[in-house]
Amino acid sequence: MSLLDSKLSLAALAAALWLGSPETVAHADTPKPPVPSASLVQHRTARVEGLDLFYREAGPRDAPVLLLLHGFPSSSFMFRDLIPRLADRYRVIAPDYPGFGQSSFPSRKTFRYTFENLARVVEAFTEALKLERYAIYIQDYGAPVGLRLALRHPERISGLIVQNGNAYDEGLNPEAWKPLREYWRSPSPARREALRAWLTPEGTRQQYVAGVPETLVPSFSPDTWTLDWARLSRPENLEVQLDLFGDYGTNVALYPRFQEFFRKHQPPTLIVWGIHDLFFTRAGAEAYRRDLPKAKLVTFDTGHFALETHAAQIAAEIRRMNF
Repeated sequence: MSLLDSKLSLAALAAALWLGSPETVAHADTPKPPVPSASLVQHRTARVEGLDLFYREAGPRDAPVLLLLHGFPSSSFMFRDLIPRLADRYRVIAPDYPGFGQSSFPSRKTFRYTFENLARVVEAFTEALKLERYAIYIQDYGAPVGLRLALRHPERISGLIVQNGNAYDEGLNPEAWKPLREYWRSPSPARREALRAWLTPEGTRQQYVAGVPETLVPSFSPDTWTLDWARLSRPENLEVQLDLFGDYGTNVALYPRFQEFFRKHQPPTLIVWGIHDLFFTRAGAEAYRRDLPKAKLVTFDTGHFALETHAAQIAAEIRRMNF
C-alpha cells in the first residue's frame, strides 16, 4: 500500500469515527440543559383564589424564607437589587398584590380592594407555596399587609425587616396625611377627588424623591416611576388606588394590635429607614423600639424607597441578622 493510500485510509477511518451513527451525533452535539444557579432570580406565577399572583424567587428551597412585601405605587420590582444579594443564604420570595405589578388585576366589581383582602390573598399565597415560617420585609403598604399576617399567624413569623413601613401614629407626617385623615373622617366624593391629585406621573415620581436632597435625586432611576405610572394608568386602576387610600384608615386603627404583637412575641427585628421620607417620619422608626427594645435601627441618607439607593447596605444589615 502506498503512503498516499495509507493516508486516505486513515482519513476515512477518522471521518467514520467522527461522524458515527446518527444517534451518536445527536448525543454528542446536544448540550446538557443548564441548571439555574440558586441565586438566579426566577419569575413565576401561582394560582391563588382564582387569581394569578406573580412573584420573584431565588435561593435554596430549604433555606430560611424571607417574604418581601412591596409598597405603593410599586411592585416586587422594587426588590430587584436586593434579592440576588440575599439568595445565597435565604429563600427570597416577593409577590405582587392583586392589581399591582404582573399579578391579576380583577375588576372592582369582583374584588374589593381593601388591605384586609390583600392580606388574605397573600396569606393564601404563602399557604399555596407551603411556607410554614418566614421573616417579613415590610415597606409602606407591605407593613399593614405583613402585620396582618403576623396577627393571624404569629407562630409563622421568624423576624421583621421594617423599611419605611409604619405602625405608630407619630410616624405619620401630619401635613402629608391631612387630606387622607379628612377623607377617612368624611369620605365625600369631593374629598376622594382631591386625592386624585397624587395620582399623576409627577405624583408617582414624588413617591420616590419627595423630601430627598436635590443632590441625591440623580441617584434614583426614572425607570421606577415610569413603570409604576404605566401600571397605575391602566383603566380603573386609579379608582383602585383611591379605594386603598380610603381604606388605609383601617390600618391606623390596627396600630394598637400591631404594637401588642411586638410586645408579646418580640420577633428579631431590623429597622432600616430612609430619613428623608416625607410620608413616614423618623419618629415612626424610633417608636418601634418602645415595644421592641432589642430591635436594631439603621438610618440612611435617602427617602421612602431606600432600596433605590442603598440596596447593598440594607442587604449587608440583613445578612448580619439571624432570621
